[in-house]
Formats: sequence, C-alpha cells, structure tokens
Amino acid sequence: MGTIGLDASTQRFDSTHSGAAAMNPPFPAHLTRPLAVDGRRLWESLMKLAQLGATPKGGVCRLALSDLDRQARDLVTGWARAAGCSVRVDAIGNLFARRPGTDPARAAVATGSHIDTQPTGGKFDGNYGVLAGLEVVRTLNDLGIATAAPIEVCIWTNEEGSRFVPVMMGSGVYAGAFTLAHALAACDRQGVSVAQALQAIGYAGSDPAAVADGAPVFGAYFEAHIEQGPVLEDSGNVIGVLTGALGQRWYDVTVTGMEAHAGPTPMNLRRDALLPATRLMQQVNAIALAHQPHGRGTVGWVEVFPNSRNTIPGRVRFTVDFRNSTDAALLAMDGALRAAAAQVAAEAGVQVQVEQVVYYPPQPFTPALVQTVRAAAQQLGLPHQDIVSGAGHDAVYVARVAPAAMIFVPCKDGISHNEIEDAREEHLTAGANVLLHAMLACAR
Repeated sequence: MGTIGLDASTQRFDSTHSGAAAMNPPFPAHLTRPLAVDGRRLWESLMKLAQLGATPKGGVCRLALSDLDRQARDLVTGWARAAGCSVRVDAIGNLFARRPGTDPARAAVATGSHIDTQPTGGKFDGNYGVLAGLEVVRTLNDLGIATAAPIEVCIWTNEEGSRFVPVMMGSGVYAGAFTLAHALAACDRQGVSVAQALQAIGYAGSDPAAVADGAPVFGAYFEAHIEQGPVLEDSGNVIGVLTGALGQRWYDVTVTGMEAHAGPTPMNLRRDALLPATRLMQQVNAIALAHQPHGRGTVGWVEVFPNSRNTIPGRVRFTVDFRNSTDAALLAMDGALRAAAAQVAAEAGVQVQVEQVVYYPPQPFTPALVQTVRAAAQQLGLPHQDIVSGAGHDAVYVARVAPAAMIFVPCKDGISHNEIEDAREEHLTAGANVLLHAMLACAR
C-alpha cells in the first residue's frame, strides 16, 4: 500500500536522523547482548496491567479517570520509577515518565499512548504503546546504553472518549486542538467533570498541559499500536509503517416526515421518514466506494420515531462517519452527501437536515520519522508495508506540534474495541524492537 495522498508536512526534522545510516548509533564497547527488548517481560507487563478492570470474556473495562484508571496509573508509574524515570503530571492529567539523557539541552525523544479503555475493551489498545515505551527504557537500562536526548514515555488522558468527550482529550489539549478549560469542564453522564475526576483520583497536575502554554515540545514522538484492522494480517506483514491518518467528518442527519396510522393511510399519501432515510444511508456507502482507496463511510447509529409497529415513522435520526486521506476527497464526499440529501428530500416530500458535528483534517506523519521506522523494520528483517491509520490516535494530535510517526502490529482478525481483541507475543515484541531502534536513531 503506497504512501497516501496527504498534504506535505510542514514540520521539520533533522534528516540526518533518518534512513539506514541512522540505525547504527554508538553503543558501549562491552555490549555483547543483542539490541532487542525482552518480549516476555513486555507480555507479562501487559497481562499484569490487564488484570485491572478485567472482564469475564477476557477483555478490560477501565474508563478514564475512574478508580481503576488510578490503579493503572499507579502501577505503570511505579514501574517507570523503578526503571529510574522521573514522573511529571500536567494539568489535564497526562503523565510523562522521563529517562534523562546526557545532553540536557536536547528535546526528549518520546513515545506512548493511553491506558484507558472502552467499556468492552481489550488488553492491547493503547496499553501496548505505553508498555512498549516502558520496555524500551528497561532495555536501555539492561544494556547500559546512555542516550544524548532524554527518553520520555507518555500516558495520555482519556484517549478513548468513552466517559468524557472530546475523544483524545489529553493529546488534544497538548496540541491546542481544544482548550484546557474546555476539557476540564467536560462532564460524564453522572455530571462528574474531568476536573473533579482528576482531583478524586489524585492526578490533577500543575505542569503546563499545552505547547502554547509552555509544555515541552518533543524532538520526536513515536507511537506503537495494534492495527485495529485486518490489513497487516491479510497481507502477512508484521510491521505497519504509518504514513499518516485519515481525516474525519461526522454528521447528524435528521429526516422528518409525518407519522400516521399504518392501516388507514394509503401508500401514495404517506410521508414515511424511514424509507428516504434508508435511501440516504445506502448513498453513504456508495459515496465511500466512489472515493477509494481511502474513502470510508459508516452509518453507526439510528433512531426511529415513534418506533411503533403500526405507526408510519415520522422522524429518523442517524449518524454518518466519513473518512479519507485528503481534505479535497472529504469535501467531495461532503458535497455528495448534501446533494443526495436534497434529492431524497425533493423526491420523497420530506425534510432532511445534515449537520456536521466533528471535523479534523488528514494528518501526515513526519517523512523523516516515517523513514526511520521503515529503516528499523528493514534492518531487523521484518516484513512491513506502508499503511494509513483509519482510526484516531494520540499521535495524530501530537503531530500538529512535534515530529511524529507510528508503528502498527497485527491484531487477530483485525478486531479491536472488543473483549476478544488479541495479538501475538512475537508481533508485539517485533513492534517494540522497531520502536527501540527508531528511538535510538533519534536520541543518540
């Protein structure tokens, strides 16, 4: 899968850090062990973390800023401190575990992800990226390797967005996608705010949370993650080299007709809202198919009113999720949806309202860092391919303010956000080894 058609990144990164030549940083003369992580230790750490919020089906339910999240934060930061890291907490609760470098003037080479989960989540989504970063630190300690730049492992707050909205909250505040005040004021369904929840679990930090407010900018940021899709497993590749992430436009669509009795109302005199709504839903799929290879179109939620067996539906509400690799393609999909809505409304004699509720543009990753990941996979002899992220990740926001790239590994049957989410130990180890080599290429 070739490089996607994302707009060129405006971020700058020292090109001497990329490519195969950068994959041979100087190591201590006494180093005789292979430059590789301890895959068994990584796996055992993942299984230990998965016990916090474990579900009967083998998954994890650990919502953001819950007491289980507190326990998980305590566990992982305890491991980080045991590995010699200092830990700081910013004002939105993001955690940064820092292994010092020999050059205090160098910006940190960072990695990380999140440890909050979906209500019916798995063991690996997010958690793998955090613990792969911790395993890099542990491996550097084991091998006696000092880096010029500090190494930092990040735990971003509320990536999933299951309890609090917006999604990818901690990294979004860091990158300035939304304000700290907006994030802290967000409430869950019980009316508990993010600010209150942070106080309750003891993770309301005082460090600046946004780059614009003085939070440190990384010299490079890498994020390892399970793919959450079937592409790598289908192709037989072990490593996905992320060139970027798809942009997204979400809509709330309302079709309004007239509810009426199902018996006395003749077919030709009805204003049934459901029939034109289903026509428009079919168009969502057709629009995505017309904008391949990266077009995505999904109707994921539908509400029918009054939802009665013998009443003609008078109102239908549903969601539309469009994704693509360029803003031009997203705009074309937007135009096609609105044109289809107007046509359906005219032909069916109903009203159709299309309201855009979410938008963020396609995000390219830094080409030099993408090449660093690719070179690491090549040096390690790992089958790999360029790939695009269809999902949002913290790296998507971080890439707005710092050089960034991602590493994917396969997950079984492409299943994620599900208790049966699974991944093979050898694949997780391979991804962590790519992460180790890529980070060293930038931190030497």
